Amino acid sequence: MLLPLVINPTQLFSVISEEDLIILDLSSPDNYTQQHICGAIWADANRLLCGTAPVANKLPNNQQLSQLFSDIGITPDSHVAVYDDQNGALAGRFIWTMHCVGLKNASFLNGHLPAWTDAGYLTEQTHNTPTPSTLAVSASGELIADKDYLLAHIKTSDISIWDARSHAEYTGERVVNAVKGGHIPGAHWLEWTDTLAQQQPPLLASPEVLMKMITTAGINPEKTVITHCQTHRRSGLTYIAALHAGLSKVKCYDGSWFEWGNAQDTPVET
Repeated sequence: MLLPLVINPTQLFSVISEEDLIILDLSSPDNYTQQHICGAIWADANRLLCGTAPVANKLPNNQQLSQLFSDIGITPDSHVAVYDDQNGALAGRFIWTMHCVGLKNASFLNGHLPAWTDAGYLTEQTHNTPTPSTLAVSASGELIADKDYLLAHIKTSDISIWDARSHAEYTGERVVNAVKGGHIPGAHWLEWTDTLAQQQPPLLASPEVLMKMITTAGINPEKTVITHCQTHRRSGLTYIAALHAGLSKVKCYDGSWFEWGNAQDTPVET
């Protein structure tokens, strides 16, 4: 099944009967119950977090990831098309999580359910139950920039940090669940929703427009780009946006500001 990273409803509909296709809905339980794409299964987006202190928003461990993907029914032959009701933040985080364990067959439904219904395709209310698989996965760490990595690289010229939070969070005017506000030294600000060409339905901008946004913000696409937000939810979307724009070296800081803003050994700019 040949599907690009970012797909539109027509592309998804053209393969909807394929045996290896899994359509994944990461919306709230209520929204899934109200309506979803025919055949879509629901998964709890909270399982994308390790859930343990001191930084509960980090990537789950290998056992948690293996159980999550097995419960969804993912196999090495599966292609997962994913959408959410959060402008793409959760869908992006799910695809990043798949990529972290080497599962590359994933597509982001641009526009999500609103785009699907706008295109005239049917929805249903049936609760679809996946057929579990047995999949053991292991995260390589290649797509993760942790605190120590950032501390080692912020004084070099080989990374470019993309802060996807609001401008008030970036400047430190607004501090969320942290003892200090501001941003990682040298980080560039480009708010996550700025990558959307429109919000009704929430459509990502074109690769050309995204690349212009990224470079205008001061983010250098030739370097290793590291994106983060407060808990690596919003930066799930900017991970997809960076890849859609054509960036080849993208990592995510899953600890994000929740870790950086509460650590004693992290420098801050405002």
